[in-house]
Amino acid sequence: MLPHDRLALAKGLIVAYFDHAARERVETALICFGGNGAARRFGPAVPRWWNARWLEPVDGGGGTPLADGIAAAANLLARDARRAPDKQHWLWVLSDGRTRETPAKPAAADHVVFVDFDDGAVRIGRGARLADAWGAQWVSADALCTDLAG
Repeated sequence: MLPHDRLALAKGLIVAYFDHAARERVETALICFGGNGAARRFGPAVPRWWNARWLEPVDGGGGTPLADGIAAAANLLARDARRAPDKQHWLWVLSDGRTRETPAKPAAADHVVFVDFDDGAVRIGRGARLADAWGAQWVSADALCTDLAG
């Protein structure tokens, strides 16, 4: 996600989401996945403030370990579904889809939104295909930014 500042855009969208979650008091978790695998950076909890250190170590390039990120999210969602079975469990995936992996949709995810950062000279369309296979909502990062702006 390095070309065209897509990684910076993704980080900005995450900050905006955390601001919204704090205002609405929505329990949230953040799992980042990049060249070195996946790691939970926050939560699950209601965010009270934003900490830039959660995103500083996230790099782009070197391939997308999507399966690692989805597996970490699946474990977190399953644990929370056991704790709070009546709660809606949403999964937002922000990725350029530049991976050969095709992970399964996490069973405990009630609703999935795939925010697609694919903007290469040749769009590969993996994010849209994965969203379709999962029955997930697909949105381009640019469209989401336009919606948030106004």
